[in-house]
This record gives sequence, C-alpha cells and structure tokens, in this order.
Amino acid sequence: MTDPILTVHDLSVAFPNQTVFKHLDFQLERGHFLSVVGENGIGKTTLMRTILQQLKPLSGEISFHPNRKTVHFGYVPQFRNLDREYPLSIRDFVSLNLSGWKLPWLSQQEHQQVHQILAQTGLLKIQKQPLGMASGGQKQRAYLAQALVERPDLLILDESTASLDNVMKYELLDLVKQIQQQQGLSVIFVTHDVPLAKQYADDFLLLKNGTYQFGPIAQLPVNDLQEADHV
Repeated sequence: MTDPILTVHDLSVAFPNQTVFKHLDFQLERGHFLSVVGENGIGKTTLMRTILQQLKPLSGEISFHPNRKTVHFGYVPQFRNLDREYPLSIRDFVSLNLSGWKLPWLSQQEHQQVHQILAQTGLLKIQKQPLGMASGGQKQRAYLAQALVERPDLLILDESTASLDNVMKYELLDLVKQIQQQQGLSVIFVTHDVPLAKQYADDFLLLKNGTYQFGPIAQLPVNDLQEADHV
C-alpha cells in the first residue's frame, strides 16, 4: 500500500514557443528519496518551481497528501558563493526562516530549534562566524540548516551539489540521507550527476527531450546520461 506525499498527474509545462515537458506522471512516497535527473536545461528546475507553485502549469495536477496546507517545504538552492562581507553570522542566517529579520525576538523554542539544527548539521562550533567567511561546504550546510530549521515534510535540493567538489558533495548528501532516515523526511534531489543519484536515491525521474521515465533507482538508464557533472 502506497503512502504518497506528492502526486503529479498528466502535468504539462510550456513557455512561449517551447514545451518543457508534457503528460508527466509520478509519485513521491512519504519518506522516500527521489532523484530528478537530466541534462542541464532540460526542465528540472522548472518542474521544482511548478511544484512550489511559482509557475502555473499548462495542464495537469499536482496534489499533496493529505493537502497542500499541511505539507511544509524546505528548499536548498544551487551553491551561491556569498560575498566575504556578507554580514550575518551562520546562526543568524539559519534563523532567518523562523524570524525574517526580527532576530532578537526569537522565542525560547525557536532558539532551541536553531541550536538543534546547527548541531545536526555540524555548524554549532562555528555558529558565530560570518557566513561570508565560511568555506563552500560550510555555506551549503548553512543553506541546508536554514531549510531544515522549520522541520519540513518535503526537502527539495535544487542542484545543491553542482558547484561543490567531490568530497563536499558526498559529505552534504551523507548528511541529508542520515537526516532523511532518522526523521522520515521526503526528499527531491535535482541533479545531472548520475553516480550521486544512484548512490542516494530510492527512485528516479529522468527528464529527456520532452519525454520522461520514472521508477526505482536500480532501473535508471545510466547510458542515457552523463556519468558525472562537469563544472
């Protein structure tokens, strides 16, 4: 018996003079790790923006279970190398998802949430360090911590490893996988890095030239994709 958190049915998305994808059908089971794979520019981020309701589809339906209001999202973008003068500390940056810009007025419970997620993501010892001075891996873990601090049901990693070196890629996804398994978190990982997808995902959605494939990760057709990203 399935227990989906997300169902996409007959989804088509198009821009003027371009159909990105059409008649897309897949489900994300609660607690599963889904890799959305495909070459750059194929429509992976467009699909995420549609799921997040930032884009309106041409047709089709996106359903959340039990409903949209009860499914909370966390979103980790592609690596952004913030300026060294970026003023917020790692702790304050992570806290933004709870407080907006009203950092001094965090409640005791919110302070505890921030402390817990900093510890979980290995950032507690450097929490007072300016984020702009952190390493690339530390910055991306801060983005992950910010996404997780509100305790989402569904975590979206949108090309979040694309500009990291191999060591940092695996460290970040090891951490995500550990949290996913501990908390029963549902994860969508957008990537064109096939080895990463195969190592961490339960299922895959392959977007390719207006068509798609969906299934267990063991069935991912490796020959249809680049073996690794080239950054």
